[in-house]
Amino acid sequence: MTGLLCYCRQGFEPELAGELNERAGAAGIAGYARTQRNDGYVVFVTDEAAALDQRLPWRELIFARQKLQILAELPQLDASDRITPIIAALEGQQRFGDLWVEHPDSDAGKPLAGLARSFGNALRPALRKAGLLTDKTNTKLPRLHIVFVDGTHAFVCVADTRDSAPWPLGIPRLKLLSDAPSRSALKLEEALLALLTPEEREALMVPGMRAADLGAAPGGWTWVLTRQHLRVSSIDNGPLRQHVIDTGLVEHLRADGFHWQPEVPLDWMVCDMVEQPRRVAERMATWLREGWCKHAIFNLKLPMKKRWDETKLCLDLFADQAGKSLTIRAKQLYHDREEITVFVTPARR
Repeated sequence: MTGLLCYCRQGFEPELAGELNERAGAAGIAGYARTQRNDGYVVFVTDEAAALDQRLPWRELIFARQKLQILAELPQLDASDRITPIIAALEGQQRFGDLWVEHPDSDAGKPLAGLARSFGNALRPALRKAGLLTDKTNTKLPRLHIVFVDGTHAFVCVADTRDSAPWPLGIPRLKLLSDAPSRSALKLEEALLALLTPEEREALMVPGMRAADLGAAPGGWTWVLTRQHLRVSSIDNGPLRQHVIDTGLVEHLRADGFHWQPEVPLDWMVCDMVEQPRRVAERMATWLREGWCKHAIFNLKLPMKKRWDETKLCLDLFADQAGKSLTIRAKQLYHDREEITVFVTPARR
């Protein structure tokens, strides 16, 4: 069996399956999504896995934390010898630059963490002896993933290090610092890592740039921006944490973030307000259409049902009403809940 294996938040398998089905169809590639609720992953079965892998960049997939190309599925492994069939499945493959042994981030998958660690320690020397793994990590070569979905069922997969999440399980290990005003700070920190390339972060997050944080209280996203040395107008009728204001980079304006507009154009606008997603999409489009900001990161809170349909509707609505040529990327981040995070920047010419 060949295809793609993508990780997702537990419970969002139907949304990821719908996305993969639709995007594969749009790319003219035949196949079908296979999953069960709460598995924490989706398999897209296709005979054109390599072509689909290229047509679906990881940063452009909304509900996928990680994207892997399946080399083999091994559903009946012998617990006394799992290594031999994996080596056999890799016959004819080029050397890999790294090995990750993983499991889904799900209730059923988390108990497999111990197996993944111990098996990785046993598999590495066997792969090196077979000439399939470099002695030291080489990020220029493909990365091998062994994904256990139970103790005797594993997928053998490969990832392009330039087009996949650079974190095991697709989860960045971010630490909530003691001076962070709220846990929501982790969402913006992850968004900057997952939605922007390293080159974009360097070019677009320049000290001294000006930004607005709409619905800022208690100041989590403002705090993240000040750590990037941006000057921030924090818009909220509620209070900000005093140490955020004390950075000297923040102007707290007590106003309704949903209706406020800047007097002069800004470099950035960020928004994590709790509001109907279509209404947020329309307001964010106004910001871009009117030129009030160049770049934006905002959240869309999703309904309990038809979340993929609502995601498409809101992103299409935003793109249509913004009226500009934009690069739009959206992703359900690890630190998101029933929401997606959207990054917008002018399209490259």
